[in-house]
Amino acid sequence: MNLAAPPSRHRALLVLLVSTLAFAVTFASWMMFGVTGIPIRKELGLSASEFGLLTATPVLTGALLRLIFGIWTDRFGGRAVMTWLLAGSAIPLWISSYATQFWQFLAIGLVLGVVGASFSVGTPYVARFFTKNRGFAMGVFGAGVSGAALNMFVAPQLITHFGWQSVPRVYALCLLAVALLFRLVALPDPGKGKGTASIGQQLGVLRDPRVWKYCQYYSIVFGGFTALSIWMPQYFLNQYHLPIARAALLATCFSLPGGVLRAMGGWLSDRFGAQPVTWWVLWTAWICLFLLSYPPTDLIIQTVRGPLALHLALPLWGFAGLMFVLGVSFACGMASTFKYIGDDFPENMGAVSGVVGMAGGLGGFLLPILFGALLDLTGIPSTCFMLLYGIVWVSLILLYVTEIRQVRVLGSAPAAGA
Repeated sequence: MNLAAPPSRHRALLVLLVSTLAFAVTFASWMMFGVTGIPIRKELGLSASEFGLLTATPVLTGALLRLIFGIWTDRFGGRAVMTWLLAGSAIPLWISSYATQFWQFLAIGLVLGVVGASFSVGTPYVARFFTKNRGFAMGVFGAGVSGAALNMFVAPQLITHFGWQSVPRVYALCLLAVALLFRLVALPDPGKGKGTASIGQQLGVLRDPRVWKYCQYYSIVFGGFTALSIWMPQYFLNQYHLPIARAALLATCFSLPGGVLRAMGGWLSDRFGAQPVTWWVLWTAWICLFLLSYPPTDLIIQTVRGPLALHLALPLWGFAGLMFVLGVSFACGMASTFKYIGDDFPENMGAVSGVVGMAGGLGGFLLPILFGALLDLTGIPSTCFMLLYGIVWVSLILLYVTEIRQVRVLGSAPAAGA
């Protein structure tokens, strides 16, 4: 039994801030290939599918390990697990700077992906310090995905001045520095040792259909965010013919609000509930993706005065604006999904957040590969948005059927007055 007094609000906020910093640095490292992959692709002559595989490989390992790291967090405590994760991830990150062949990048990327498991460590760790405003606290921690935007600011500058090899080396040193800071500042996990159940018992929560529904939501809001954060720098570069630094900078129109405004999504979820926020998030994303899906098109209309040529395409400012709105909606959706988890599974947050986080990470792994395959198959760059449009539509139908109409398809009927 844990008899320690609960930490003061100031100490809890300090834990929240240092955990968010740790998550931001790990997320920047996780998304590194989204920018460094551009010169690597040029050096190795990779196709769009191979580029998608290169950028997605670290996401696969991070997704698969989220479940086990969530369980370890319940058992060993968030401070210990996060410290070792930060320090250990610096090793493959540094080694990746010496890779020269495609298979080497893939192999190192698989090992490097462990850094992506930091989310399922920090989420339950932070949540246990906040009995009130838990959605807001998890939203602030989740704002660490703004590390994707940090990567787009820092990596192009390092590539321009020192070559792409300098990026993993600088990131590795940052991970070691944050690991030391985290160990010194973070508090012992109040939930440490409470996860004494076997892994089989902890995974028993997977029999609850709500877990799989939240996996579907998170696979699009987080998986889509991760995939587009990786994909957008080269999209801007190829479609609008921008230099790499400007392409990465414009890509932050999506990734920066998608990270920073996640706290706002947590606040909205605390105030209005997870269901309304998720409902409007999905509708907003659906509209944005519909507009983004339309490829540049030339039309010849035969009029009484002769042929009339029309060119339909999103201008750069319009495209960036829609990406900004999409990033905000995904940010709020990430927060509302974990508000669901905090409300429905307070005693199993490590295991459930690990499962849901794994689903989101798998989405982030598969989507860039599918983006590249569709581009190679059709030659239409906007097929990436067409794919996401369809997935959002499935999520909207699922939410409407199971929650808005409260149809009995996920187990027991809703209680009266629910």
